Amino acid sequence: MRQRVVRVAVTAALVAVVLLAVPLAWAIRSVLYVDQRDSLERVALAGAVQVSPDYQKGDPVELPRPPAGTRLGLYDPQLRLRTGSGSRSGDTSVRQALKGQVVRSRSGGDLVVAVPVSHAEQVIGVVRASSPVATVRNRVFAVWGVLLGVAAFGLAVAVLVAHRQARALAAPLEDLSRHCQAVTDGDLNARAAPSSITEIDQVARTHNEMLHSLSELLRHERDFTANASHQLRTPLTGLQLTLEAGLEQGENARLRPVLEEALATTRRLHRTVEEVLRLSGSPGPPRSSALLRPVGQVLRATQQRWHGPFADDGRRLEYLTHDVPDDLPVPGGAVTEILDVLLDNARLHGRGMVRVTVRDLDDALAFDVTDEGEVSGDMARLFDRGHTGSGTGTGIGLAFARDLADSLGGRLSLTRGTPAAFTLLLPVHRDQPKQAPRPK
Repeated sequence: MRQRVVRVAVTAALVAVVLLAVPLAWAIRSVLYVDQRDSLERVALAGAVQVSPDYQKGDPVELPRPPAGTRLGLYDPQLRLRTGSGSRSGDTSVRQALKGQVVRSRSGGDLVVAVPVSHAEQVIGVVRASSPVATVRNRVFAVWGVLLGVAAFGLAVAVLVAHRQARALAAPLEDLSRHCQAVTDGDLNARAAPSSITEIDQVARTHNEMLHSLSELLRHERDFTANASHQLRTPLTGLQLTLEAGLEQGENARLRPVLEEALATTRRLHRTVEEVLRLSGSPGPPRSSALLRPVGQVLRATQQRWHGPFADDGRRLEYLTHDVPDDLPVPGGAVTEILDVLLDNARLHGRGMVRVTVRDLDDALAFDVTDEGEVSGDMARLFDRGHTGSGTGTGIGLAFARDLADSLGGRLSLTRGTPAAFTLLLPVHRDQPKQAPRPK
């Protein structure tokens, strides 16, 4: 911005100097030439006054001494030089002056003024004054040099003032830009300092107010997430311990499958709470989502969990792995949550058989969840939080799943509308050490 301000200021100053200096330089030239001709005319008139009518009879004529560099001479009607300095015979200006008029002209390299000498209404001679054009030209060049120096000095001052003004204008904006970059880097405590420019101060105040509101909003969201997760984790842990104790007693064999299913659901809900907490960026205990689990184990657990609900609806659930290594490690918690969202979406809004296909893409895994239904509504808003194309539900599941995928460096997208197909692309690092799942 500083260079732009300096360029604008210097351009404006240069245009102003050119518009002023060029006409002024031409006017100075014209004035100097006119002044030199006036000076020559005054010298010639002074000489004409000294001429007596008897000079034609041989009386001597004393012309006044001309200024340095000026020649002054008296010519008779026969164009002969009678006294003074100049060419021996009169030129065109002398001939014209013999007609009774003052002549201003240029002859060769001289400026010439010829004044007629009259007596008894007769022109008895001509006084001719001349000076070299180079003398006036040198004066013009000297004045132009001074004018050019003044213009250069004015431009230099304009550049200095422009730099100072550019610094004064750009410094608050640069400071505001640094604070915006700090906010981009995650420092929400950065605040723009006030400056001496009202408009920039208004922008800075708006920026600071926006940051304050944003910080408060994020603080409330983090507090809510932390509080909600803490309040949920505590009763879930108690419920899990109670179910585990009931299984250990084993007094009623008929209740054991129910207790095992309830315990599995409780553990899954516990993982979901921790995934939400991790996704929110709130501080908390170590998350299970950081653990890597074999992809085969994740798929088997998901199939076991969803086989029953789909069977109850009279629909088939199928899994295909396409030679994917069973022990390939993936973030178990997050992948499980994403697959749960996609399968729940297929169960509620899809039709027919549901197929989960895992494809090995060398540096990534592709999880395809397809069914025989179709996706209707606005495809561009399918993953928007709060948007639901069916008119039912909260419209959070797919948005939550996409956020989870983004947090893993992957991507969740709708790859086909009819029949419906969702694809989760998940980067994998085959040299990652596999971590054992949590004991259950």
